[in-house]
Amino acid sequence: MRDIFSHGKQVHGSSEVVTFEGDGFRRASFAEVALRAEQLAAALKRLGVARGDPVATFCLNHQEHLEAYFAVPGMGAVLHTLNVRLFEDQLAHVIDHAGDKVIIADAVLAPALARVLSGRRSVEHVVVVGGPDAGELGETIAYEELISSEPPGFDWPDLEENEAAAMCYTSGTTGSPKGVVYSHRSIYLHSLAATSSAVLGISGNDRILLVVPQFHVNAWGLPYAAWLAGADLIMPKRFLQGEALVRIIEAERPSFACAVPTIWTDVLRYAHEHGSDMSSLRTILVGGAPVPRAMIERFDKLFGVPIVQGWGMTETSPLGAIALPPRGTPKEREIEYRSKTGRVCFGVEVRATDAEGNICPRDGTSVGEFEIRGPWVTGGYYNDPTPERFDDGWLRTGDVGTLDAEGFMQITDRTKDVIKTGGEWISSVELENVLMAHPQVEEAAVVALPDARWGERPLACVVLAEGGGPGPDELAEWIRDKVPAWWVPENWTFVAEIPKTSVGKFDKKKLRVAQSQDELEIVVLARPEH
Repeated sequence: MRDIFSHGKQVHGSSEVVTFEGDGFRRASFAEVALRAEQLAAALKRLGVARGDPVATFCLNHQEHLEAYFAVPGMGAVLHTLNVRLFEDQLAHVIDHAGDKVIIADAVLAPALARVLSGRRSVEHVVVVGGPDAGELGETIAYEELISSEPPGFDWPDLEENEAAAMCYTSGTTGSPKGVVYSHRSIYLHSLAATSSAVLGISGNDRILLVVPQFHVNAWGLPYAAWLAGADLIMPKRFLQGEALVRIIEAERPSFACAVPTIWTDVLRYAHEHGSDMSSLRTILVGGAPVPRAMIERFDKLFGVPIVQGWGMTETSPLGAIALPPRGTPKEREIEYRSKTGRVCFGVEVRATDAEGNICPRDGTSVGEFEIRGPWVTGGYYNDPTPERFDDGWLRTGDVGTLDAEGFMQITDRTKDVIKTGGEWISSVELENVLMAHPQVEEAAVVALPDARWGERPLACVVLAEGGGPGPDELAEWIRDKVPAWWVPENWTFVAEIPKTSVGKFDKKKLRVAQSQDELEIVVLARPEH
């Protein structure tokens, strides 16, 4: 971590960090950010933070959060980025489980933190960034006052490469969130991979619009890769709606942007309606959930901007696969590869195993659960033994799909989301992608509905675009020639929105609960032949 920090400070000191404030932009050079990170490290040491102590952030994407990214691990403490969208009981759990000693929090988020802060015995200090005094939190320390009392410079300690540098918790969609710890070595190697042209190709010529939250797998590792390469960072804070992001893109001209698919759905809608200029973007990296092929095609057609799909997990830091077409692919066939989950990145190994634990052939058709291992893949959860997820260095991902001879992965479902009907599997992901290719479908999620005859049948939950749209008969007809006949859902419900998890993925658990409690109005069509 110290090597990444010093290189960015000394070699790329003129690169800049831009924070969007809603009514304008705030700017600082890498050299200025580095100075403030040194002051923050000194101030935390004065507060009693010692080597190995967890220091949490409860922040949005902005300059001060980036300062903590370097100050905390660089001084030998452990950066713990708290997910600001967790439920209160989950947030309390992860603070207690990690044993956070100090929390650095945004003033605008003070009410959410205040609701869980009482009873958190490990927390000794709360440092507040920006805004008025966050009275709900009780006694706090103002961030600017804290660091301004420290002189420039900090004597960074010599650390072992395998010491803990940072930790993130999974989003907790099944059970309690689990802690994943990243070492200095794993972050360094992951950052090098991100700058490779075989992966993301981050360079000093880039300006990165960092939409993915800094609390989500360290913003996919991009802040460290950008600092290493000298790429400018553009931080949107809480302004994540399509209109605001398009304003940022047109004003700051980023070359690279990253976020989950739901964000880009809103950007696409707004930019298309307003004829916006997206020409500065060389790449949009999309991950966290499957990317509909229709979205990739629309960005290509309307703006000439390529979407690159990435796959990974909190447990993998997260880079695992990137959907870059192989050399020599004709342009008209690139969409076939960019629509896949991704091609295995160098540095990690991926395999698929069947229900009996046998390794599946890499033939692009044999379906199994993906397992992954590598130098930035965790070997276990923090203080939470779960041996069923790990096998001789391999992490069982819970993702089901195929792997081909060229290293391309195609996820067809999660093990918990696959629909088992009449002894066969239906891919909810593939059904969703086909549905979302309909021009009047905004979003679609497919979950299993218990069925007396077949065990389970698909229930299609659809959000129509503004102004209404097709009914279940028309949608069933739309997908009939695109999937096997017995995949076509006979159960349909139309909803105002698909519930989302704390990191923007479809929250199918909530849909299942709503269905089980008869909260969804379901239309049933004639049952297809099986």
